Amino acid sequence: MPLETPALGLLLDVDGPIADPVTRTIAIPSIAADLVALANAGIPIAFNTGRSDGFLKGEVVGPLVDGGLNRDARVFGVCEKGAVWFAITPDGAGELFMAESLVPTKEFSTAVERMVDERFAEWMFFDHTKRASLAVEQRTDVESTDYLAVQDDFCRAAVDLCREFDYGVMWRTESFPASDGSVTKRIDPTIISVDIESIVVGKDYGAERAIALIGATGPVPRRWHTVGDSRTDYAMADWLHAHDFHVEHVDVRPADGLLEKPYPVLTAADPAITNDAAGAAFLRTWTTDLLGA
Repeated sequence: MPLETPALGLLLDVDGPIADPVTRTIAIPSIAADLVALANAGIPIAFNTGRSDGFLKGEVVGPLVDGGLNRDARVFGVCEKGAVWFAITPDGAGELFMAESLVPTKEFSTAVERMVDERFAEWMFFDHTKRASLAVEQRTDVESTDYLAVQDDFCRAAVDLCREFDYGVMWRTESFPASDGSVTKRIDPTIISVDIESIVVGKDYGAERAIALIGATGPVPRRWHTVGDSRTDYAMADWLHAHDFHVEHVDVRPADGLLEKPYPVLTAADPAITNDAAGAAFLRTWTTDLLGA
């Protein structure tokens, strides 16, 4: 008997709407409970994150498994903005897959790590869990304002390092082509980290990956909610809208400014509710609306 098409699908950033941006854990118990309830009711869920598979396995997979995720639930981790992916099952993380062509060279990775250790270790650390990109992250013992005060200095240094290796690189609105005119890397800062990544990846690339994974396991819903805490997260809703899905995007940190889009953009009714508190509130509403729970 063919599966029914689910009423809704969820495409979720992790840092901010799911994990507390300070503790970097699922700090609100209802988040995991509602995710499990929705997944067990047949709602496909994909975590579309710039984080590594190691982070997702350590902070997200466990609470879902402990919460009673069913064998037929369709839940996926799409990490490093589409470059790494795996299924999430009652047994934990499934087989890991990766876009091998996007993996940085060891020489470049070593050079970035050395730069962090020698010049920026007071504020940030090199993330050894990334596979297809490079990342540095704010130390948890450093105040956000102190970290953000030096973030641009790191980004400029990263641009210089890319140019030393003759990698064309983008940062914000600036582009620095390689000697052959190509631009292959992007420097992408967030409120707690900086990614040095292939220009191929992005939240839109992650959305495309997520839909392919969900489509390989059953019907793909036509209606979607996407949730994120930064302007780059809108790209997953952009991709869905461009491919004729009905999408509503939730911005859990609208202080950066809402973007005008051809699809609805939602925020918490109370502007004081942001990040994972807002994510929890929306998940609770959707669980209640869909399941009456």
